[in-house]
Amino acid sequence: MAPIQSLDIPPFKGRMQPGYDAPAIVESLRDCDTLIENAQILEGSRNKVGVVVLPGGSGENLKLVIKEFRVKGVDKLKSIFTPSKALKAWRGSLALVERGFLTPFPIAYLEWKNSLFLKKCYYFSEYVPDGEEVRRLFRELPKDDLVLLMRDLAVYLSRCVRSGILHRDLSDGNILVSKNSGEQSRFFLLDTNRIRCKKRISCFQGIRSLVRLGIPSEFQRIFLTQYLHPTGFKPVFWLWYRMNKAVYSWSIQFNELLKLKKLARILKIQ
Repeated sequence: MAPIQSLDIPPFKGRMQPGYDAPAIVESLRDCDTLIENAQILEGSRNKVGVVVLPGGSGENLKLVIKEFRVKGVDKLKSIFTPSKALKAWRGSLALVERGFLTPFPIAYLEWKNSLFLKKCYYFSEYVPDGEEVRRLFRELPKDDLVLLMRDLAVYLSRCVRSGILHRDLSDGNILVSKNSGEQSRFFLLDTNRIRCKKRISCFQGIRSLVRLGIPSEFQRIFLTQYLHPTGFKPVFWLWYRMNKAVYSWSIQFNELLKLKKLARILKIQ
């Protein structure tokens, strides 16, 4: 395999996969601000994610996902001591690929640093055309199909943990699923900047990472049983899952209450 290429596009520096370093693609990356402004935006709340089409190396168009990590406040201060989120996303995706797990293939990352602080960073990956978030499927699939999806997802996530992959933001929106010609579910992990690689992940750590998934309540015990195979389902694991699920649900409700109070104060001032 050809070595990963270094990227030096002032004021940005980063790395890029071989095979994507055609002059036309590299030239397009010189103005990431314009790329993200003209992208088809998929998400724009905290970080901005969009789909862009770039000219490829052989005259064909290349459809990519660009993610701009917003750097401000505490994140700007942390950038002095820790890698950027773009670099973490790059490393997390490479770790998945190296271990044989699917993720939108990592293409490049770029960072703009001054003498001390990180100013901007971007991460680029391939676009998965037939992927959809499991969030919608949890709500809309018929029961029999949902049971099959839960089983496949539980087995997949269990394999990830046994391979030393711990996703610290394993939410419904961070898992894409697609079907191949044999109708087998294929799962792609997103938000790979939250992935950590460990030599060993305990059952309790793995179970706690599942609580952000919106598994319908009537399927949670089935899902956890499949996830724990072949370790075996134990009452203490079920209790640990339910306890962490309750704490997470409470934290979401508490944050929503704080947002409502903040909105009320703003409206009162106006």
